[in-house]
Amino acid sequence: MSATYRVVDVTRTYRRGRQLIRAVRGVSVEVQPGQRLGIVGESGSGKSTLIRMMGGLDRPTSGQIHFRDTDIARLSERDLGGLRSSVQMVFQDPRSSLDPRMRVSDIITEPLRSPLLRHRADVPADRGVRLHEVMDQVGLPLEMARRFPHEFSGGQRQRIAIARALAPRPDVLIADEPVSALDVSVRAHVLNLLSDLVSAEGLTLVFVSHDLAVVRHVCDTVAVMQNGLIVEQGPIEQVYTSPQSDYTKTLLASMPAIRTAGASPGMKPIAHTSS
Repeated sequence: MSATYRVVDVTRTYRRGRQLIRAVRGVSVEVQPGQRLGIVGESGSGKSTLIRMMGGLDRPTSGQIHFRDTDIARLSERDLGGLRSSVQMVFQDPRSSLDPRMRVSDIITEPLRSPLLRHRADVPADRGVRLHEVMDQVGLPLEMARRFPHEFSGGQRQRIAIARALAPRPDVLIADEPVSALDVSVRAHVLNLLSDLVSAEGLTLVFVSHDLAVVRHVCDTVAVMQNGLIVEQGPIEQVYTSPQSDYTKTLLASMPAIRTAGASPGMKPIAHTSS
């Protein structure tokens, strides 16, 4: 089976005033179907720039990004529509990623308006049916769909963002720091929900975080980024127990201990409190 993603020697440079920023510098990585890849690094390491290119929201300056053997870096904006029906993103701050003028029902079902989904047997033609399904999956009562985003807590808004991403039944979920903007007390609930949904839907996950404990909680493989480069990658337990890069060792040394309490079966325990 071919890789879901094959990123080959990708660079991304841009100008900020007179300064040339080299955000990503010759990165290569593969993501296999069903894999959970964590991309970890400090702010400015290039991890968010990399996944924006993988999601078709930005284009590389050079290199190739193959999604199922198609180089999406060479696709027109129109042709990228096919990618976006298969790849959905969850962003860091649900307050800014959800349109405050739209009701939750419209936010969640907006991806279903794509003409590319009209002949998909796994996506109900009745958008209300799919709305009910995904709200149930993320643990929100259907009657909440009439409300606006400002009427929800941060954890609930991120559940809405996850429901929106799940609505068109994607094959890949890309999550960019999905819990870093949330209160510490609700992060575990959202992480457990996300991990359980990825398993239930059989999704490939690309998960970005600056927090190694969070990545270890939900991922099976990790790539460590520093200054636009991947400095180490491999199976997550191998990298965490026997790091080869000095930068990875520094990150691990600063990683807080994870408190134990009611984590999902088969996952590393993490503090679990109400959202």
